[in-house]
Amino acid sequence: MLIGELSNKTGVSIRSIRYYEKKGLILPERLENGYRQYHIADVERVKTIQLFLDLGLRTDEISPILSCESSIPGNEIIKCAPEAISLYEAKLQNTQQQIETLKESESKLKDVLSFWRKVEMQTKG
Repeated sequence: MLIGELSNKTGVSIRSIRYYEKKGLILPERLENGYRQYHIADVERVKTIQLFLDLGLRTDEISPILSCESSIPGNEIIKCAPEAISLYEAKLQNTQQQIETLKESESKLKDVLSFWRKVEMQTKG
């Protein structure tokens, strides 16, 4: 499939797909006319890249994980486990911290909003 079809099947822009290629996350073949040719497996790979990006990973963090996933099942994937666990634990800890910060902000906003609603009620009454 050509890049436009991959874009349509994944919902990812052609520009993003080219960026993933530049970063080595996907490796299309080149036809004689210079067009990129993608395989059906690239659809899932692009969706996986999008998932990781949505989780907040950077492309340089995604690359080693994708390399592990494309390894032959067996010892190679097991060798990747410590790196994957470390990466995901750090990302989880960061996400949990962001949630705590947002909860604190939510609480403060509720307090301020409550104060201003009381002021408004007093001025109307």
